[in-house]
Amino acid sequence: MTDFAVDFLSYVGLTVLTLLPIINPVGTAVLLLGIGAHLEPAARERQIRKACVYAFGILLAFLLAGTLIMQVFGISIPGLRISGGLVIAFLGFRLLFPEPQPAMSAEAMREASEKEDISFSPLAMPSLSGPGSIATVISMSSTIRREEHGSQVVVEHVGVIIGIAVAALACYFVLRAAEPLSKKLGSAGIGAIARIMGFLMICIGVQFVINGVRELVAG
Repeated sequence: MTDFAVDFLSYVGLTVLTLLPIINPVGTAVLLLGIGAHLEPAARERQIRKACVYAFGILLAFLLAGTLIMQVFGISIPGLRISGGLVIAFLGFRLLFPEPQPAMSAEAMREASEKEDISFSPLAMPSLSGPGSIATVISMSSTIRREEHGSQVVVEHVGVIIGIAVAALACYFVLRAAEPLSKKLGSAGIGAIARIMGFLMICIGVQFVINGVRELVAG
């Protein structure tokens, strides 16, 4: 296997394994059951499909424009990694130690449950493609452009894009199975999965901060 193929597969796997805990499709599935109860099965299926396509498009846009965004706002890679890591760790702590009140207010839940199109908001953004996942893909884009040159940049960007697509596809299947998943796991099982995802997010966020501080000190 060539070095390009190894790099490509490693970036696909790294992207999927990093994004899925941050996206937390199980949490979005619970949200879908609350705000999509008024939709017919066929309509809910369309909303799920559109939400995953939107989420893929949002993350792809930030991946491709990541370096430009950082240049416009004067953000360094260590700064992005530290701030992104803090955001991811904060979201992880919220999953690991959930607050007694719901993430969405009663009024926001009521408004969402009355909407016919919930695919873009709140499903795609901020649920599937929120601050944590956006910070992650921008960091990946900036790291690739800084460390690699020529065709290697293209190969690794394609690997990240495929990884985002795989993560979006995984979200699609989880959201489609939201109802049976909720019945099988129950509130206790869903809470346990949320805490596991939260712990993984904290680990990812702390590692982002460590990498950012290390680069800051080295620079």
